Amino acid sequence: MINNFRKLAKLTLVLIYIVIIAGAVVRMTGSGMGCPDWPKCFGYYIPPTNIETLTWQKDKVFKKGQVIILNEALEVAKKDFTTGEIFNENNWDTYTKHDYSKFNVWHTWIEYINRLVSVLLGIPMLLLLVIAFFIYSKDKTLTIFTVISVFILGLQAVLGKIVVDTNLKTGIITVHMFFAFILMALVLFLIYQSKENKPIYNFDKTTVNLIKITALITLIQVVLGTQVREFVDSQITVLGENSKQLWLKEPTLKFYIHRSFSMLIVILNILLLVRSLKQNPKYHKIKWSILFILLSVITGVVMYYFNFPFSTQPLHLVIAALLFGIQFYIVLETRKSHKTS
Repeated sequence: MINNFRKLAKLTLVLIYIVIIAGAVVRMTGSGMGCPDWPKCFGYYIPPTNIETLTWQKDKVFKKGQVIILNEALEVAKKDFTTGEIFNENNWDTYTKHDYSKFNVWHTWIEYINRLVSVLLGIPMLLLLVIAFFIYSKDKTLTIFTVISVFILGLQAVLGKIVVDTNLKTGIITVHMFFAFILMALVLFLIYQSKENKPIYNFDKTTVNLIKITALITLIQVVLGTQVREFVDSQITVLGENSKQLWLKEPTLKFYIHRSFSMLIVILNILLLVRSLKQNPKYHKIKWSILFILLSVITGVVMYYFNFPFSTQPLHLVIAALLFGIQFYIVLETRKSHKTS
């Protein structure tokens, strides 16, 4: 049963990366408010494909909770009813959690697909929870960390609602991304912990500590990068989509820290590569981390100097997620290293 648990945990990890990719596409396309309510989308389980669905019309049937756009505001049906000859405000409540009331079919469906992928992630997570209780007597650690993982997934759902309710409020998106990486780390731990005959890699204490520090700095780098992205979003609102060359003309201090951390991560990982080749030349995962770092730096440079070419933003985030994932797994594999300095 533990073997099945591990296979399911691997599937869960793949879905987490797909969720991160979907979220990155949402940010790239500016579709974060494509569905202005949560968990439904304009009050529908399957969102509309045209503005007519969200327009008041006479002799039209509405269900409780369905939304229309009227006078640049969202109106929510109080109950099931059929409209008459004129608009009856007694049948409607004005949506007050935010004042965003635009409809763009592409934005709506991009955000909706993002939500579907997130719901899909919940299925293997719940199955993991069920199996975890069956294997409690064999490995209590797996059960405990599975429960924590499911809790974090639930927290992510709540944060997703807050992101929408606050109209993409600065800071909330960063917290949302941070816990996505925490969930990734927890699932990686479940994969590692459920592995039989875990190998012990011989690295000295200094190298092991350096591996941990590097993974932590990468996580901090992702948080800083998300905040830089939030700044870019605010610049898009002020300057417009067609002024890409101006988005980072006057960047905040966080941008310079983010860029400096990139150089620090490169130096630390090169140092790790040198030390690992001397101590355990057959351990190849650190080489993979070097590849992801180079790709991350390249996409970052392209975004800054070539005015955010299409798809570079989600690619930059996905590479960062892959980098953190492999670095964290290296931490798990080397934390019990027996070699002394």
